[in-house]
Amino acid sequence: MDIIKVDAIGLACPLPVVKTIKTLEGLTVPAVVETHVDNEVAVQNVTRLAESKGFKVHSEKLEENHFVITMDADKIVDKAAETPAACIPDRRGNIVVAVTSDVMGHGSDELGKQLMKGFLYAVSQLDKLPKTILFYNGGAHLTTEGSLSLEDLKSMEAQGVQILTCGTCLNYYGLTEKLAVGGVTNMYSIVETLAEADKVIKP
Repeated sequence: MDIIKVDAIGLACPLPVVKTIKTLEGLTVPAVVETHVDNEVAVQNVTRLAESKGFKVHSEKLEENHFVITMDADKIVDKAAETPAACIPDRRGNIVVAVTSDVMGHGSDELGKQLMKGFLYAVSQLDKLPKTILFYNGGAHLTTEGSLSLEDLKSMEAQGVQILTCGTCLNYYGLTEKLAVGGVTNMYSIVETLAEADKVIKP
């Protein structure tokens, strides 16, 4: 499919959504639509638009103040169907997810890895996203090259979720140069983040 880019950098809500809607309504054949924005709330709003149309969508932070939301517009949008260009509030709540392993639960590691992938995907679909996701000990493997959860983590990062991995843990596992999403943190910051959270979720 062709790739169509929508430049909405510098535009205030609801203009990124409006420009994306007009682009979708102008399609005569299926295409991949990329909307470029400069803030996390715009990412959240355009993502909701894509989801409301039933399109597969993911988002990514390319650099500071530059995010891209990519949607597979695999069907033509009905122009007669009114699409509200609403500005929703920031989806992030003061929730912290603490991930200590690359597997979920005890028993089969193979099953545990599938469960962890499903868990992080489910977190990315919450109506209220977490403020921060912390990765430490074996969880450090999930933010590095080869992780099956990178797309979901990058999508959440683009929507303003802090993705932080323990630097000591990355060094211990020899993964320091392979970090693929988010930033590096230390034990003092991990303790502070957990202590200040309204709710902590541990898979």
